[in-house]
Parts: sequence; C-alpha cells; structure tokens
Amino acid sequence: MPESPALIIDGLIKDVGPVAALDGRMKRVVAGVSLTARRGHVTALLGANGAGKTTTIECAQGLQHRTGGNITLLGEDPQTAGAALRARVGVMLQDGGLPPSARPVPLLRHVASMYENPRSVDALVERLGISAFADTTIRRLSGGQKQRVALAAALVGNPEVLFLDEPSAGLDPQSRLMVFELIRELRSQGLAIILTTHLLDDAQKLADYVYIIDAGETVASGTVAELLSEASTTQAHRSLVFEGPAGLLPSPALRSELLLVETRPGSYTVTGPLEPADLLALSTWWAAEGIMPTSLHLASRSLEDVFLAVSGTELR
Repeated sequence: MPESPALIIDGLIKDVGPVAALDGRMKRVVAGVSLTARRGHVTALLGANGAGKTTTIECAQGLQHRTGGNITLLGEDPQTAGAALRARVGVMLQDGGLPPSARPVPLLRHVASMYENPRSVDALVERLGISAFADTTIRRLSGGQKQRVALAAALVGNPEVLFLDEPSAGLDPQSRLMVFELIRELRSQGLAIILTTHLLDDAQKLADYVYIIDAGETVASGTVAELLSEASTTQAHRSLVFEGPAGLLPSPALRSELLLVETRPGSYTVTGPLEPADLLALSTWWAAEGIMPTSLHLASRSLEDVFLAVSGTELR
C-alpha cells in the first residue's frame, strides 16, 4: 500500500477583515487552493507578493485558522492538533524569528532540549558552518548567517516535514550550494519538504513538484519537466543568448516573430519560436559582419517564463 502524503490541502479558503475599503466585508486572500506534498519530495509553492502562498503555508502549519476547506498534515488537522504533531514538523521562517540577544549554539542546544529525539547540534553546526560565527549574537549576524541558524533550528527537532520560507535568501554562493546539498540529502532521507521562494531558479533546481498560486488560486501545477514541456509545446518559445560587440543593429534576416534585445552592452538575447533556419540566419549575419560570438547559449523556456506566463508581469 503506498504511503499517504505528508500534507494534503483541499479547497483551502481564507478570509481576512473586515476591510474598510470593501465596505466592511471580509477579504478573501485564498480562494480554493489545493496541493499535495509527499515524503521524499521537494514541493515548491510559487507566487507573486500577495498571491496567498504565505497564508496557505501558515494555515498548513496551523498558525492561522482557515475559513474553509480541509488540511491534513501527517494524518491530522493542524488547526486542532496538539504538541505531538508540532514536534514532527520543522518550520524555517524568512525573518528567522530568532531571539536577537542569543548566540547560535546555546540557542540550538536550548531548542534541541525540547525534543525527545533531536538531531545532533554539533553535526548541524559543523554542516552549516555556524562555528565560524558561534560567538556572535543573532542581532549582529548577516542575513545569510541568520538563515543558516534558522535552518538549523528548523532541523534540530528531527522533523518528518520541513517548511522552508525563502531558504536561500541572503546566502552567498558557497552557502547557497551547501544549503541545496543539504536539502537534497534531507529529501533522500524521506523528509517531505515544502518551500516557498521568489527565486525561480532555486525552485527549478530543487523542486520535484511545483504549484503556482495567483490571486489566491492554484493556476498551474506539475513537475518542472511537465510545466516546461507544456509551455514549450503550446508556445514553442526558446531563448538564445550570445556575447559580441556592443551596439549591434538588429539583423534584417531575423523573422518578425523573433525579438533581439541587447540586455547589457555586448550581451544579446533572441527570444521567440526559434527554428533551425533562424540559427542559420544568425550565423550568416555574424559572418557578414565579421562577428565571432564569445559565448552562445540556447535554452527552452525556464520556470520563470512559465511563472510570468500564468501570473502576469504586473507589479503586485
């Protein structure tokens, strides 16, 4: 018999208010979101600011009471469950939620003492490089250092489900790589990992399954491969990036369906339904102009392209 999902959200509705601008009526911020997160998978929840993803996750954690719908977290309703369920769940908030006057290692030991079977604090400190700033109070840590301590605090209870809110925000490239490797290890150990992020490249690299939320509703879902495949099939959109001399004039050989943009001096992107004949036209143009591109990259649509296609480009 297959193992039951770690988290099931079915038709979640969340109203807030009353809102004066709406004549005292309640405002609906989540309007029927459904998602499933499984053990041994990374499930990414994507959405613009105000889309409803944070509210959805807080309802899933039991931090907010929902207006309607059903949520099952490890077989229980998080809204009514007690401490036993919370002990099986790790939560990393984007703002950390850490006491500013504490030092990292004593704080982690204090948190570990609250659990029956915690992870090794020393192992987490070593793995996340916390020993390098162990004597510094939380308030004096950089944003990336605080993120690493917050991740350790979320893991020290040895959870079965891990909620990560913007886990790589503020991290330098080395720390980001280390956190990515750790997330992959935790997934291989069978944890259910639910992450929210604005960094769509992170989601594309980490996620097994993606849900895109817009205006409080799920507007797209699937594996990264499925979302990219569907987008490529329906819109046949690719991007070609090349480096060359600055200030090139658009090639008259390019079809009108293609857009050539100089994104910065000497860096160009050609987007649209690229075909083999278009590559020949570009090569012919380069040869006629005496241009030898210093780099060349051709790719199908990214997860960011899919996200913008379904949620729009307007500022929220």
